[in-house]
Amino acid sequence: MYKTFTCSLALLLALAVHAQQRVIPLYPGAAPGSENWTWSETESVKNMYHSNAIFNVSRPTLTVYLPDSSHAPTGMAVIVCPGGGFHSLSIMQEGYGVVKWLQSKGITAFLLKYRLMHIQGSDPYQQENADRTRKAADTERAAVEEMAIADGRQALAYVRTHAADYGIDPKRIGIIGFSAGGVISLATAFNATPENRPDFIGFVYGGVTPATMQAPVPADAPPLFIAAASDDQYDLHLVALKVYTKWVTAKRVAEMHVYAKGGHGFGLRKQNLPSDSWTDRFLEFLTQQGLLKG
Repeated sequence: MYKTFTCSLALLLALAVHAQQRVIPLYPGAAPGSENWTWSETESVKNMYHSNAIFNVSRPTLTVYLPDSSHAPTGMAVIVCPGGGFHSLSIMQEGYGVVKWLQSKGITAFLLKYRLMHIQGSDPYQQENADRTRKAADTERAAVEEMAIADGRQALAYVRTHAADYGIDPKRIGIIGFSAGGVISLATAFNATPENRPDFIGFVYGGVTPATMQAPVPADAPPLFIAAASDDQYDLHLVALKVYTKWVTAKRVAEMHVYAKGGHGFGLRKQNLPSDSWTDRFLEFLTQQGLLKG
């Protein structure tokens, strides 16, 4: 009964957030590098965690969420990259919940559904666990990571090119990523062009690729906000420390919050812990940088 009630609430939230939103394909045709992918995107709670997950994304998209009527538009935009180990998108607490929160603050949000590994069955979490010991999985994941990073760059370029259409300041467009989504958000700072360079980055219990960690921080690297928990079961708080050190050593702006508790994947989930307040710290950081106005 409890699981049925929880799933019903999740469905209602998803329907409410989906209402009257515009979905934009990132590429005019098949995405470069995955032209032969034929599987269909699926959203389901029928998995080992009974949690809303999107998987088998082969046609990456952006969904536009304009500021709601509770707050005057700020002219800022944030691209949201949920996590999910490149097997799925943790779409509730790192997707729909995040865009709804941004809307309530007068910020235009763009939810990125980036390309993911092919799920053979109906449970992406089950396959993710199996892939931890499958020999070919690391090579497959590395290839998909590069595609997903390309999707993040393409998303930034789209929003900047169409900034006037959405009442957005083209100099206040950022990206935030959670876990695997953090791999994308951080990587967009490297090898950026004027069209796809983020003006700020949110890196929330994010991962990194070896190439990102080895590359020098760009001279124009954007302000970076980092949040993680020291009881993260994947030790991503240690990754956070390395990324923060890398940024400040390069004399670029960075702010880091590592909470004693919170675990991995806290997102917008309320746990009655100090980690619940990372959203306030993020908005304060953006205000201090002169990015969030009004």
